[in-house]
Amino acid sequence: MKVAIVHDWLVNYGGAERVVEAFLSLYPTADIYTLVYDKKKMAKHFPSEKVHTSFVQKLPGATKLYTKFLSLMPKAFEQFDFSGYDLVLCSSSSCAKGVITPPDVPHIAYIHTPMRYAWDQFFAYREKSGRLTRFFMDKWMPQIRLWDFVSSQRIDSIICNSSYIKRRTEKYWARSDAKVIYPPVDTNRLTPNGKEAEDFYVVFSRFVSYKRIDLAIRACGKTGRKLVVIGSGSQEKELKALAKSYPHADITFTGRISDEEVKGYLQKMRALIFCAEEDFGIIPVEAQACGRPVIAFGKGGALETVIDGKTGVFFDEQTEESVIGALDRFEEQEKKGAFNASDIVAHAKTFSTERFCAQMKEHIESVLSDFAAGKASGSVLSGGKTC
Repeated sequence: MKVAIVHDWLVNYGGAERVVEAFLSLYPTADIYTLVYDKKKMAKHFPSEKVHTSFVQKLPGATKLYTKFLSLMPKAFEQFDFSGYDLVLCSSSSCAKGVITPPDVPHIAYIHTPMRYAWDQFFAYREKSGRLTRFFMDKWMPQIRLWDFVSSQRIDSIICNSSYIKRRTEKYWARSDAKVIYPPVDTNRLTPNGKEAEDFYVVFSRFVSYKRIDLAIRACGKTGRKLVVIGSGSQEKELKALAKSYPHADITFTGRISDEEVKGYLQKMRALIFCAEEDFGIIPVEAQACGRPVIAFGKGGALETVIDGKTGVFFDEQTEESVIGALDRFEEQEKKGAFNASDIVAHAKTFSTERFCAQMKEHIESVLSDFAAGKASGSVLSGGKTC
């Protein structure tokens, strides 16, 4: 069977790219189509001979400035020709799901989210943008939204990475037929170390504003709790300056570190502090795979990955006071033995890569079977129909 895998862009390795890797494990001979591809960063995960890029790849600075080319993305993805393929699998949080497939070729789209900057996060993105960017957002976004809706109707089967995202596809695309399959987490690599937790907390994320790392810094800075901040990004100077404003606090920045070093911190920490409203959020599951609890903002994907009082605790508002209250509750429950490492690990394993691949394989085979039946009867499923 000839399979094509479509992904928004291959320029950094993260949770969405792990989904593409899992697709490749199911179909090792598949071709990959994407907007732009950074060979230096991504070749070890996705060999260049497998990757087909759009015309955007040829534009100056494309692998760094790709988000600036939003107005070109619909055309770029619609120009890919999937004649001769038996199956098209998309991994999309932007425009990849807008590819055009022949009527008899099933198109299954794994949706990380409908594009945030066009829908629910439009005003937040606009507020943080410069005058020129705001001008083009106001000019192009109505067309982008229309294309996003129309292109969603030609997907044969939608899979969402959480129930939280399923609600978005219902609201913005009027697609109530999506299935939920949680993304893959490497729970085999991430395991407990069998030792008692050390007295420090961890926040692990890209340093961008919506991750709200500042809340963890403020909460630990004010209360004197030890915090290790893992990661890097555009907010690095700002966050380090914030940490320095608490001269008596014990806040350490590690910068970018290896996966093994991250694993070491997750295994030893008291708990992970997770302040973002995420579509799914793989990091809380990774922490739980190491047997450690999570203190999370009680909105978004965390509500589906953390069990309050068993694998972690929630805070209700993105404020430092709310985080401090959650830290206090966590420590009270911890003293009473509420968080059992074995139970936490068992919960994390329900999000394993093996589980993801098995569920995806079952769903794909069901869609292929229905398409085969449609051919035999002289009809083919159309967009908007899912199995």
